[in-house]
Amino acid sequence: MDRAAADWCEDEAFWRAGFPFMFPEGSFEDARKQTGQVIERSGVGRGTVLDLCCGPGRFAVPLALRGFEVTGVDRTPFLLDHAREYAAREGAKVEWVEGDMRSYSRPDSFDLAINMYTSLGYFDDPEENRLVLQNIYGSLRRGGVFVFEAGGKEILARVFESTGSTEIEGVGLSVQRRKVIDDWSRMENEWIFIKDGRAETFRLRHWIYSGRELRGMLESVGFGAVEIYGDLEGMPYGPLAKRLVAVARKT
Repeated sequence: MDRAAADWCEDEAFWRAGFPFMFPEGSFEDARKQTGQVIERSGVGRGTVLDLCCGPGRFAVPLALRGFEVTGVDRTPFLLDHAREYAAREGAKVEWVEGDMRSYSRPDSFDLAINMYTSLGYFDDPEENRLVLQNIYGSLRRGGVFVFEAGGKEILARVFESTGSTEIEGVGLSVQRRKVIDDWSRMENEWIFIKDGRAETFRLRHWIYSGRELRGMLESVGFGAVEIYGDLEGMPYGPLAKRLVAVARKT
């Protein structure tokens, strides 16, 4: 089966096939540790949180367990089902919303908003990606903070590999093929999931942002005091950066 790049995010078959490779158990433990770093970077210790593109709840649930009032938004029912199961196992109370990040807005409602794991930049029209940031800005209260985390353009240029693969015993094999397109503006990815002699192929594209480009986008929708880091621990966004992290405040 071969899916077009524009359709992948609406195709639950992609998430079903890719879930064990994208969200192994260790990634949930990592998110629990990183939740404390998100709180430290943002300076927000209590209140309401918007987890936009929450996926299976890796950050929403730990934040709820720390006493925050959390709303997790995702457009994929399959991932939201996993999030609900995770919250139930942990005894966490989270509001789960099935919605599109381009249209979800709850004006002046949140003290903290997060968008983690390279979850921005998947719409072909760059104005739609900017609209997402506008929605986040509008959904924050005055003084609210937005924490963003992704793979930065500078980091990708340093570590880029055109192919990669992951095999999980009893699950199958994932093969990833990558191509830089549009003058280093976007990445084109092909995911091939192989199990029991059957292969499913999905294609997707996403915009890749440098630290300067991300800062400009955030400031263009109204954010002030934008800080750029190389990881959630707060290292500088320099040659040794691991991730592109932005902390932006609604002043």
